[in-house]
Amino acid sequence: MRIRSLSHSAYQLQYHIVWGTKYRIKYIIPAVKNELVHCLYETIKKYPTLHIFAINTNRDHVHLQLEAPPSITIASVVQKLKATSSFYLRKRFKFVREAYLEKEGIWSVGYFVSSVGLNENQLRRYIEWQDKREVPQTVRSIQAMNSGVPRKPRTQRSGVRGGC
Repeated sequence: MRIRSLSHSAYQLQYHIVWGTKYRIKYIIPAVKNELVHCLYETIKKYPTLHIFAINTNRDHVHLQLEAPPSITIASVVQKLKATSSFYLRKRFKFVREAYLEKEGIWSVGYFVSSVGLNENQLRRYIEWQDKREVPQTVRSIQAMNSGVPRKPRTQRSGVRGGC
C-alpha cells in the first residue's frame, strides 16, 4: 500500500467495498460488466484523491478495492459510484431499464465496506477471483473434515477464573 498525503496529513486508507443489484437480479453479464467498469473508472477520474486498485463482479454484485482520503466519507463515495453507474447502465441497456421499471436505481440500498490492512495482495486476488466458480462453503468444510488431518480437541483450562 502506498502512503498518500494532503496538505496537512498523510494517509494509507484502502477499502474493500461490495454492493449488490436490487432484488439480486443477475443482470451483470460480460457486456454490462465492461460498461460498468468503464463507468466507475470515468467517475473516479473526476476525483483525483480517489483510486481504484481492483474491480470485479459476479452476476449480482460488485467488488471494489478503493483508496480514499480521510476527508471524504466512504458513504459519499459509494453513493456517487452507485448513482452514476445506475444512471449510466439504465441509459445504456434496455433490458436493465425494463427490469427496474418505475424503481429508483438498480443497486440494493446497502453496501459492505471493510478497511484493507496488511493483506492487500490477498484481497486483490480475492476480488479478481470473484467471477470464477467457487466451491460452496459446506463442501470445503466436509473436504477439510475428511482430509485426515487430526484435530486437537478443545479443552477447558482448570484453575481460577480471572476477570479478563
